[in-house]
Amino acid sequence: MSMWNEGDWIVAIASAVLLVFLAVGAWAVTRPRPEVGGHPKGLYILFFAEMWERFSYYGMRALLIFYLTQHWLFNDSASNIVYGAYVSLVYITPVLGGWLADRYLGQRKAVLFGAILLTIGHFCMAFEGTGGQNDPTINIFWMALAFIIVGSGFLKANISVIVGQLYPRTDVRRDGAYTIFYMGINVGAAVGTIIAGYLGQTLGWAYGFGAAGIGMLLGLVVFILGKPLLLGRGEPPKPLAKSTEMTMYGVGIVGVVVMWLLIQYQSVVGGLMLISGVALLGYVLFEAFKLEKEPRERMFAILFLIALQPLFWGLFEQAGGSLNLFTDRYIDRQGVPASLFQSINPIYIILLAPVFASLWTWLGKRGLEPSTPAKFGLGLVQLGFGFLVLVWGAATVPADVAVPVIFLFGIYLFHTTGELCLSPVGLSAMNRLSPTHLASLVMGAWFFATAGGNYVAGMIGAATGGEDGEMTREATLSIYQTIGLVAMAIGVGVILISGLVKKLMHLDTLKDDDPGDDMLGQSTLAEPQGAGVDTSGEVRN
Repeated sequence: MSMWNEGDWIVAIASAVLLVFLAVGAWAVTRPRPEVGGHPKGLYILFFAEMWERFSYYGMRALLIFYLTQHWLFNDSASNIVYGAYVSLVYITPVLGGWLADRYLGQRKAVLFGAILLTIGHFCMAFEGTGGQNDPTINIFWMALAFIIVGSGFLKANISVIVGQLYPRTDVRRDGAYTIFYMGINVGAAVGTIIAGYLGQTLGWAYGFGAAGIGMLLGLVVFILGKPLLLGRGEPPKPLAKSTEMTMYGVGIVGVVVMWLLIQYQSVVGGLMLISGVALLGYVLFEAFKLEKEPRERMFAILFLIALQPLFWGLFEQAGGSLNLFTDRYIDRQGVPASLFQSINPIYIILLAPVFASLWTWLGKRGLEPSTPAKFGLGLVQLGFGFLVLVWGAATVPADVAVPVIFLFGIYLFHTTGELCLSPVGLSAMNRLSPTHLASLVMGAWFFATAGGNYVAGMIGAATGGEDGEMTREATLSIYQTIGLVAMAIGVGVILISGLVKKLMHLDTLKDDDPGDDMLGQSTLAEPQGAGVDTSGEVRN
């Protein structure tokens, strides 16, 4: 009997962790009491539904760049552009999905419909055909991506909203609830990446994508069976006629067709995003200038923070594209499939998120906590430094020797700490600073900027391919060094002007702008629904 290799052990450990979470979850929801651990049982239903959804999404994401290059035979540059267009569309569609849920469907029906579309999409990914761009089966691949994009649009933000609806606005358990939910997001992301990635790269693409599909199907089943435990939350805002409901589902199917076309013509995606971005900026400014001085200046601070999103995510999302390819070809992986290294970021998130939360509290009590814009600057500095760690690490060995894997752990460490300084902090700032009647618009702009960053990621990844479209070690490291230095320089600049931006936020008078402040003195400027959005790749969102 042959000895297990490192990859086998990693998968075994990940599977054991998953089984432990399943056992604990089954125990929690079957307890004969309305609450478990001080939280309603519905929270655990949402936890496991989201865990399986993230299992499927990140399992597929870990394989996608390899599937494009090794099976469909796109060159490295084209593969990165497809990857960037796909992930950017995943982050745009929640804006429409959230709007339809708020106006018509309600969050529960939207999540259910999204889960069905996602399940179909992930199983369609398992139809691999013979490969190559002349294989007609590639149209099923494009359709699979379209189903996943639209399904994410209906599910992504709405399931997070239901978490908040389980608790009164002033319930002190809300932060703890989102922490539990956030744990589900990252456990699913880590375990899905390991299991689906391992199966896809060792047994075959269909096994990896099939595992992602099974994970999504389990999430759908959990959500359906757990409906009674949601206590009627997430229902339509008003009685929903069957014809209206069917029309909303029809909109979703039409969306699949539109996305099937867009994902095949990635340059169109870029043009549409540019036009839409300019229009969105113009509309936000139009609304901002109608406000009084202080809320108007807060909107300017919001726009400043949002403007940093494309830069951050454009660099961060190299993880699933060019960095994934670099890992496969130039890192000393010691027998571990490259896709499994995608799990490092969510594992770091699970370990470090409580540390950062405690750190901000500790600093805040002593009056030393950095302001929101200063945290954004720190995030960019750490993001850039992560790239330089890999560049410097590669320089320690000859060009024909694989880069020691410790430096890959290093880049992911600094990218994760940078993410924790920017993503959750940014979501909080959007909710805190937005006037009530512009809260959804601002959150939509935040996700739109994230989507723009993911498209930029594809363009940066494509540049690592050079003129012939194939990645080289030297060209990639040169680009990483450049973007690392640029990110650090911009981060330092943001820190230097953070005091000016903080003044625009007018935190001292924040609660005075909304007449709806409750008796506890808490502003109702915006419902903090974004706190549960995934923040480890995609606004993991």
